[in-house]
Amino acid sequence: MAETNKLPDRICVSPSGALTWRGKTYKCAIGKAGVSTEKREGDGATPVGCFPLREIYYRPDRLQTPQSNLQTSPLTPSDGWCDDPVHLDYNRQVSLPHAGRCEELWREDEVYDLIVVIGYNESPPVQGLGSAIFLHIAKNLTGGKFAPTEGCVALSRDDLLEIIEELAPESQIEIMPN
Repeated sequence: MAETNKLPDRICVSPSGALTWRGKTYKCAIGKAGVSTEKREGDGATPVGCFPLREIYYRPDRLQTPQSNLQTSPLTPSDGWCDDPVHLDYNRQVSLPHAGRCEELWREDEVYDLIVVIGYNESPPVQGLGSAIFLHIAKNLTGGKFAPTEGCVALSRDDLLEIIEELAPESQIEIMPN
């Protein structure tokens, strides 16, 4: 008999920088201010809670189309994400140039070569509660450490590619409190 009450697949992120998925633990980076139950725009914290994983964006000039069951779209140089709390497009993907303050998704570094959108502060976005919270590629520091993020969760490119292969539309990410 099939299990009808099965919990969705859940990625778990600890404040110590460990991400667990399907019995395997990966090293990850979180926000430079740690985790927060009271996330605010620009505070450098990763929001605590359980969130859906919405879609994947990737740089087609640097990566082949990643294999995943989530919607996957190539980035273009005009892609951005509005992080302007007073703009109507706050916490949404936008085309650049844009009237509001935005983060460019087509970056020179490799951090946004692969992005999984975390469904945080989205339905509808509340001004000032934080935007552009993603799973993305980590910046490597000397000694094998990852640089902290501005509020996202970041992994090595290979680990992120491995994880997204098994994601499904019902997959979630849970960011644990301290």
